[in-house]
Amino acid sequence: MSASVLSVRDLTVKVHLDGGTRTLIDNVALDLAKGEILGLVGESGSGKSLLCRSLVRLMPSSLIKIEQGTVLLEGRDLTAVSDAEMLQVRGGEIGMIFQNPTSHLDPVMRIGDQIAEGIRYHQGLGAREARAAAVEILTQVGFPHPARQYDSYPHEFSGGMRQRAMIGVALSCNPKILIADEPTTALDVTIQAQILKLLMDIRDKRGLSIILITHDLGIVAQTCDRIAVMRNGKLLEQGPKRTILSRPQDPYTINLINSHPSMPDEAAPPVAVIAPAETAVRPLLEIDDLHVRFKTGGSLFKASTKTVSAVAGVSLRVMPGETIGIVGESGSGKSTLARAILGLTPISAGHVSFDGIDLAQQRTAGLAKLRREAAMVFQDPYNALNPRLTIGQMLGEVLKVQGKVPVAGIPARIGELLDLVGLEREFANRKPRSMSGGQCQRAGIARALAVDPKLVIADECVAALDVTIQAQIIALFRELTAKMNLTLMFIAHDLAIVRNLCERVVVMYHGEIVEEGLSEEVFSRPKHPYTAALIAAIPDIDPDRPLLGGSSIGEDMPSMPAQPAKRIP
Repeated sequence: MSASVLSVRDLTVKVHLDGGTRTLIDNVALDLAKGEILGLVGESGSGKSLLCRSLVRLMPSSLIKIEQGTVLLEGRDLTAVSDAEMLQVRGGEIGMIFQNPTSHLDPVMRIGDQIAEGIRYHQGLGAREARAAAVEILTQVGFPHPARQYDSYPHEFSGGMRQRAMIGVALSCNPKILIADEPTTALDVTIQAQILKLLMDIRDKRGLSIILITHDLGIVAQTCDRIAVMRNGKLLEQGPKRTILSRPQDPYTINLINSHPSMPDEAAPPVAVIAPAETAVRPLLEIDDLHVRFKTGGSLFKASTKTVSAVAGVSLRVMPGETIGIVGESGSGKSTLARAILGLTPISAGHVSFDGIDLAQQRTAGLAKLRREAAMVFQDPYNALNPRLTIGQMLGEVLKVQGKVPVAGIPARIGELLDLVGLEREFANRKPRSMSGGQCQRAGIARALAVDPKLVIADECVAALDVTIQAQIIALFRELTAKMNLTLMFIAHDLAIVRNLCERVVVMYHGEIVEEGLSEEVFSRPKHPYTAALIAAIPDIDPDRPLLGGSSIGEDMPSMPAQPAKRIP
């Protein structure tokens, strides 16, 4: 690697509140070389994102302040420059890809205009020249029809394409450094690999330096040159990725590595092998030839006559106490199936029965029973929680409506729910905006458990969590299913987690079930090529394993490692 393009020394950041000050970033020092990809890893709340926002002074200066240290960008101390100069640094010299493109892309502004805006501001180009430059960037980040898609809006794209657009916005001003804050969170494994390969290709072509913030050690193993590990605002250790992954020094790093889903969970009991259901045992959930179609096209003045099928002829039986995994890429119909089961999305054809009640024939009684005995954990923790209520108020609201807990006992039950999901009880007084993504998702799980459900549908509920919290949530689900005979439908794109948690797995592709069976059978002897391709794309922490680079599923798939990963003692 060449000389450092970015050098951070003794950086300390504190928050100033009425009750005093608290240290958020504690004496951090690190370097970033030209053309290097540095992986910044750690749990939610460890300070990764705040550290990188501090580098560009992108935090509320009235509350959070840099108390000491330097941030040298090619010798210039960014802590000492004026606010006007920092406007030029942000975007022009340091670009940033944020975690949730849906929240950070303007929903009423065309994708191309959002890229061209930065080009015009930083490069001073006219409208026509900026549009041409934006189309070229859309081409570089993998849009198939950039000239036409320039005029599209964010909601018209999938999550993967929105993330490509977010990368395009960050690249629009030709920065020297790119900060990627969890750029692949909640993306399925194949799209994740495409985004990571795109970042690596951009690094190679432009000579960019990249700071990749992530909680997934599988990502840093396959993409980064060096790794820096953070916890509680402190930098615990850093070094070449092979050194960190094979010979970690700090106990926290060892725990991160051992918590990765690709590592064997020695503390977990083996997944039970369920026998075929006897006719005398009634399934808790029965789905027969289910179809869900959506209208497409049309306008305000003309109704659409075209439909697109999101779920096509799905039939499924789920037994009481069973843990079943639903896997597939984005757009395969997993979430639509879940919403149709709970009556949140209209069914076009077919039947759904819950605990013996047909939801089509007895809709009022069926939905009332569902509301009392079924719950859903949604994928996006920020949009799923009411931003105006504290976590305690949200949980209390559910408990009051359900009426299963006496009013006097609600505060104690709220504390128990927070304990279950690993949140301190003081979180009952906090609102979602003051919590990390992982903390918000745990609050969402607590809300689902508040109804004391028979069925929980978890829709990508651990996608935004770091690996240690993922392991805790998976252990929690194991405990709940064992103690409460809870039935769990676990929707995920992380097949390693599904393999460790679920008794049975269902693979969906283009709205259909293409494979179904006991987890060990499906993972060891997949019958459908799509299933085999998904399994081959499961990330692990082998730094020598090639990164999936195909443009579509099944292309350029790496083989599974011949030997299982070994835990670090």
